[in-house]
Amino acid sequence: MFLNGWGGYPDRKKKTTTHDCKRQLETGMNGTRQIWFWVGGLVVFIALLSQLSEILMPFVAGMAVAYFLDPLADRLEAWKLSRALSTTIILLSFFAVFGLIIVILFPIVEAQVLSFVEVLPGLIDRFRTFVDPYLNNLKTMLPAGIIEQAGQSAGSVTARSAKILSDVLSGIWSGGIQLVNVLSLIVITPVVAFYLLRDWDILIDRIDHWLPRKHAPVIREQCLAIDRILAGFVRGQASVCLVLATWYGFWLSVVGLPSGLLVGIATGLISFVPYVGAAIGLAVGTFIAGFYFQDISSVLLVMAVFISGQTLESYVLTPKLVGDRVGLHPLWIIFALMAGGVLFGFTGVLLALPVSAVIGVLVRFALDRYLDSRYYNGGDGTPE
Repeated sequence: MFLNGWGGYPDRKKKTTTHDCKRQLETGMNGTRQIWFWVGGLVVFIALLSQLSEILMPFVAGMAVAYFLDPLADRLEAWKLSRALSTTIILLSFFAVFGLIIVILFPIVEAQVLSFVEVLPGLIDRFRTFVDPYLNNLKTMLPAGIIEQAGQSAGSVTARSAKILSDVLSGIWSGGIQLVNVLSLIVITPVVAFYLLRDWDILIDRIDHWLPRKHAPVIREQCLAIDRILAGFVRGQASVCLVLATWYGFWLSVVGLPSGLLVGIATGLISFVPYVGAAIGLAVGTFIAGFYFQDISSVLLVMAVFISGQTLESYVLTPKLVGDRVGLHPLWIIFALMAGGVLFGFTGVLLALPVSAVIGVLVRFALDRYLDSRYYNGGDGTPE
C-alpha cells in the first residue's frame, strides 16, 4: 500500500484511465476518418452526376419505373410466378398501356395545342380591351413621370424574363431533349427498368451486405424511413395526378372550354405539388373561359370543375392514396425541383424528390441525435 502510493508499483486505476483515454482518442480518430470517407464519396458522386447528367436520364427514368412497379412484382411472386416472368408481364403491360395512351391522346392534344395557338392572339386582344380603360384611368390619376418609370421597369423586366426563358429553353434543348436523347430514353428506359425490376431484391440484399456492420441497423432504419416517404409520395401522388388529369380533362371538355383536355391534363400532372397545380389550372382555365365564353355561367362551371377537383384531392385522394406520413412540405418540393433542374437539368428534376426525401430523413435523424446530445442538454445528455 505504501509503495503503491509513492510509485513503487504502478497505479492500476491510473493505468485503466490512461487506456480509456487512448481508446477514446482512437475511436474519435476512426470516427473522423469515417466522416471524411463519406464526405469524399458524396463529393465524387456529385461530381460524376454533374458530368454525366446528360446521359443518365434514361437510367434514372428506368430506376423510377422499377421502384414504382416493385410492389406489383412482389405480389405476382407471392402468386408463385418467377421474378423474371413477373417482370416481363408487368413491364409489357405498363409500356403497352402508356404507349396506347400516348397514341390516343397525342392527336387530340396536338389539335388542342394548335387551336390554343390560334385562339391566343384573340384572347390577348380581348384582355387588352378589358384592361385599357382601367389603365387610362390610372394614367390620369398618377403623375407622368411615375408612369414612364413604371413602363421602363416593366420593359426591363420583360426583356430579362424573355432572356431567362430563352436560356432555359436552350439549356433544356442542349441538356438532353434532342432527338438522340429522346430515342435513347424510349429505347434504354425499358431495358434498364426490366433488369432493375428483375434484380431489385438481389440488389437490395447486396447493398445491405456492403453496409458497415456497426452502423447497419441505424442505416437500415433510415432507409426504411426514406422508402416510406418515397412510396407514400411518389406512388401515391402519381396515382393522384393520374386521377386528377382524367377528372380535369374530361369535365373541362364536357363544359366546352377551348383546349380543355390540354389544360386538364397539364393541371393534373403538376398536381404533385399540393394546391399549386390546382391554383395554376384555376387561373389559366378561368382566364381562357372569361375571354372566350359570353355568359358568366360557363365561367362558373369551369371554376366549379377545379374547385371540385381540389376538394376531391384534399378529402378523398390524398388521404387514401398518399396518407399523412409523407413529411415533404410543398415549399421544400418546389425548391428541390428548381434546384435539381438548375444544377443537373431534367435528370436533376427526376432525382429531386428522392434526394429531397433522403435529405429530409437525414436532417430529422441528425436533429433527434442533437436533441439527445450534451450539446443540447448542456452536459446532461448521453451522446452516442
